[in-house]
Amino acid sequence: MMHPDTELRFINEEIGYGVVAKKFIPRGTITWVQDELDQMFSVSQVEKMLPETQNLIDKYSFRNNKGEFVLCWDLAKYVNHSFKANCLSSAYDFELAVRDIQPGEQLTDDYGYLNISEPFEPQDEGTERKTVYPDDLLKYHKEWDEQLEGAFKVFERVSQPLMGFVPNETMEMIRTRLRRKAPLDSILNLYYRENN
Repeated sequence: MMHPDTELRFINEEIGYGVVAKKFIPRGTITWVQDELDQMFSVSQVEKMLPETQNLIDKYSFRNNKGEFVLCWDLAKYVNHSFKANCLSSAYDFELAVRDIQPGEQLTDDYGYLNISEPFEPQDEGTERKTVYPDDLLKYHKEWDEQLEGAFKVFERVSQPLMGFVPNETMEMIRTRLRRKAPLDSILNLYYRENN
């Protein structure tokens, strides 16, 4: 479930469509939650699909730490990649804005933590990184954990319209850790090890 203050817009010919903020979304806001309408497919299920359907799964889904393909039912499947992503997935099946997102700005993820199977070169953003690799999560998890830590520091001070989609036990555990200043689970928990 995408944040309610977002909409789908055509970005350009190269990128296609993307998810854009309709209103200001402050750092620490939950921008997406995996909810009960999102579908999960095993590798064996995908292998039985028609080739055209497999192409859609490849384009619009991501892989979780169990190797399942997660296909979001709403706008979330249109969130584009950026090496300067303003949203990051947490270990708790939701994403946070890791910096303020302005009206009209795209919500972006770094596809390096989405367990891609093949490297790819996205649109050049003038960053040092030019290619997304399947093992980026192993290389950059500490950097991403630091960004998430900063977002979680303000997590309880911002409006959270998607809070009702996060399980109560997950929220209680996060709140307890934040109160105790205990570390939260690393984004590295999202990594899928194909040879498990």
